[in-house]
Amino acid sequence: MNYLVKTVETYRVGSETEAKKLIESAKAEKGYTLSKYSSEYKCSKAKKEIVDEWYRVTLTKEFNDEREPYCTVDVTYDIEQGAFPDPVKENETKEESEGIEF
Repeated sequence: MNYLVKTVETYRVGSETEAKKLIESAKAEKGYTLSKYSSEYKCSKAKKEIVDEWYRVTLTKEFNDEREPYCTVDVTYDIEQGAFPDPVKENETKEESEGIEF
């Protein structure tokens, strides 16, 4: 049997207010213990000017005691359709355009 003990999730949010809301909602959740959290201001610069800014929020969630686990946890990730390119289809399209045959 496999027991999920701990996860570390990292999020990007647009503002300090959103970061605080995300942390507070994680604290209120009942399915785990929020053992550690942080938020950090980040920015990217071009020619010494800020071109993008965001906050990185890191949440450490504990589900079980590693020595004496008491429950199983099913983890699912819902990814928006089209959010990530399909590498197989991407290679097929590239090969078709280059005229490569196998």
